[in-house]
Amino acid sequence: MSENEEIIKVIETFFEAGKTKDFSHLHEIHLDDSKFSSFSDLPPYDLKDLKTTLELEQLKFISITDYDYQVKSPKISIFGDTAVVAFELNQKGMLVDTKAYTGEHMSIDGRATFVLVKHPTWKIVHIHLSKIRG
Repeated sequence: MSENEEIIKVIETFFEAGKTKDFSHLHEIHLDDSKFSSFSDLPPYDLKDLKTTLELEQLKFISITDYDYQVKSPKISIFGDTAVVAFELNQKGMLVDTKAYTGEHMSIDGRATFVLVKHPTWKIVHIHLSKIRG
């Protein structure tokens, strides 16, 4: 498998967790280090550490049924043991309110930047997700 294929596989593993609701692989694809950081397209908008990021991503994925995603036009730039991946992202599904037993279809167009480091395999060290305002 090429470096680019390995990197895309890590990113797909991240979003596949939303489809399968199997979060067991999320921890192993992130760098478990204080250097990890993320910005999200959902509140809170502050800079987050790994523990908070994983908790919020799992909550997001749990609240969306029929979740699907599409990574569009990824640009992968590798600088030694560091990779920057920028792409357009569409996420869709049914946002469920379990207390009111209601749901709302959602489709979010956004942009994403993932920074990965090879440690010894590719691990996510930073995520930045942002919605495209229409």
